[in-house]
Amino acid sequence: MKNYQIAQRAQIGVIIPATNTGVEYDLQKFIVQGVTWHPSRFWVELREWAREVEQSGKPVDDVFEDFLEKIRSEVPVSIRNVLSAKVNHIMIGMSAENFWGGLSGNIEFEARIREQIGHDVGLTTSATACKGALESFGAKRISVISPYPPVGDRNVERFFGDIGFHVKSAKGLCRPSATEIATTTTQQVIDIVREVDGDDVDAIVQVGTNLSTADLFPHLENTLGKPCIPINVATIWRSFRDCGIQDKFYGQGRLFEEF
Repeated sequence: MKNYQIAQRAQIGVIIPATNTGVEYDLQKFIVQGVTWHPSRFWVELREWAREVEQSGKPVDDVFEDFLEKIRSEVPVSIRNVLSAKVNHIMIGMSAENFWGGLSGNIEFEARIREQIGHDVGLTTSATACKGALESFGAKRISVISPYPPVGDRNVERFFGDIGFHVKSAKGLCRPSATEIATTTTQQVIDIVREVDGDDVDAIVQVGTNLSTADLFPHLENTLGKPCIPINVATIWRSFRDCGIQDKFYGQGRLFEEF
């Protein structure tokens, strides 16, 4: 009898905020034999941004930036923990920090992770996964939706602009806390997609990994007649392809069906 390993094709560690429930929900849609997912959470202080703004008088942008600053020291701990499982690939299941500072900020973010994990472990970040997805479709003019306050949207817009896309609109839902992102309704997502769509938009991207649109966006692709790319699906897709896994999924959106 041959030795059997449950992760013959890939063993992927997934770095997610402690408050996030969207990434794991989406991971469960993409299960293939020989690939295992290993989520590792980093601590996120439970904070209601809207209440902090009201009580402190600080702008929401300042409160959100402070929130991100506090999690930066926590991410390496999460990576350390999952590396102990001897994973061969790391997928970053968070997005705001990936986009912060535009392309230069993204490069610095990836460099910090690479310094920790070395060069024998693969790495897929959500920002570069979205880039790869858009390039696969040949999109040039895009709109982006998010759960973020305006400062988050500005950084997202900056990143996509830096890498050569024309961003018609980057609009956020300004959700009141990290956990409330996951309670966003389908109708709220549909309404904001309608706001940013147009005949001059080649594709729509959703960022914010706790905002799962994996169920909705395949239907919107059929309705709108253009690629609608959820960040989690793009990052899962890119992680598979980076690991040499070419499996396709049907009914989960054009990205996994066509590329």
